[in-house]
Amino acid sequence: MNSQSSCAEVELKGGLDEIALPTYRYFPGWTMLGIAAMAQFLSAPGQSFSVAVFKDPMRMSLGLSETQYSLAYGFATIVSACLLPFIGRMLDHWGARIILPVVATGLAISCYFMSQIHTLGSLYLGFSLVRSLGQGALTLISVWMVGEWFEKKRGRTTALAGFGSAFSVMTVPFLNSWLISHYGWKTGWVFHAVTVAVCLILPGIFLVRNRPEDLGLHPDGIDPDQEPEPQPEEKSKRPLITATIESWTVRQVLRDPTFWKLLSVITTHALVGTGLVFHQIALLGSHGVPEYWAIRMMAFQALCATLLMFPAGWLTDRFPSRYILCFSMLCLALANLIVLTMPAIWMVVVYTFLLGTTGSIFRSTATVVWINYYGRMNQGAVRGVAWSMMILASALGPLPVAMSIDYFGSYNPVLYLFMALPLLAAFAVWSAHPPTLFKEEQPAVEPEAAS
Repeated sequence: MNSQSSCAEVELKGGLDEIALPTYRYFPGWTMLGIAAMAQFLSAPGQSFSVAVFKDPMRMSLGLSETQYSLAYGFATIVSACLLPFIGRMLDHWGARIILPVVATGLAISCYFMSQIHTLGSLYLGFSLVRSLGQGALTLISVWMVGEWFEKKRGRTTALAGFGSAFSVMTVPFLNSWLISHYGWKTGWVFHAVTVAVCLILPGIFLVRNRPEDLGLHPDGIDPDQEPEPQPEEKSKRPLITATIESWTVRQVLRDPTFWKLLSVITTHALVGTGLVFHQIALLGSHGVPEYWAIRMMAFQALCATLLMFPAGWLTDRFPSRYILCFSMLCLALANLIVLTMPAIWMVVVYTFLLGTTGSIFRSTATVVWINYYGRMNQGAVRGVAWSMMILASALGPLPVAMSIDYFGSYNPVLYLFMALPLLAAFAVWSAHPPTLFKEEQPAVEPEAAS
């Protein structure tokens, strides 16, 4: 009798648990995706394309030289790179629900602080704050949220979130220019402070959830138990995405050779891409390309990167990332070959299209490869380490181009170097298979001898 009542109680509890589980007709991950895109858009106050518009008005108002202003910005970039691994660890521990409102509040305060700057020392502090919180933390939070809420659709949703960044590149510089010309650079920074506070702090508090499991859901809104059984030939293939239970720690990742192969791609793209774009007007001008065409090619490059992001994300969900990353490096090497030889002026369009293609892969495949290879549990810390090295590489990018023209009187030496680096990275990443985590086996304990 007692056993029958116990069984009945178990069945009743199981039934109540099933009833208590929430049901969602609308997958909340799409809301998280919208907030992630908004976060990328509002990272603009710490991004170079936004800060560049403030450069001359602020520099003249503060009485600073070009070198003083550039050194302050370079110092802030290094600070941002150094802080990213720590921000990633905090993100893994506390989640976006806490970190996003805190970072958004800090960025809003930092933007207001930028409007009150009067000295070179305060400029160093202000730049360090907006670069670390905007360009660093806010972008990292955005991709972290997408990585947690999506798995099978991770490549495409990362590309969709990247549209926020692309739209920011295409609109914020013009908005900044209009604000500065009509109201002054201080009002421009106040506008950014208010926009970040209104659009990110409240959604971060009331709408953001860290993971679908917190709501009794699964990534993509799909229950793994209800998915169709994979075909026998699919089982034999190496999976494109690492399971959550096999997530790597940062220490394990740093000991994995695959990590350094992947890192060679993003650092090469940051170094070479930044160097080419930073000196684009002079570089293309050496081949007779007019300045206004060189400027227009920057906009065309951003357009190509934006339009190709979603196809790149679609390919990321279906094919091994190493092939796509290898292709991006070959495009970058070919772009350098074109600008080195420039057989015809119209080839500048092909050169720009190749850079845009590389940028689209960088914003999609190169963004999700870390979580696909190393799992969800420590994705913030792993990305933080990788992105800090990427930012340092981008900070160094313009230097070899400048040294080439100063010491050799030509861009050819650095272009040979910039052509070789992507080829080496392509060779390295071709063998970057998704790694397998081998956990150390505990030694067996021998039974004590009978006394």
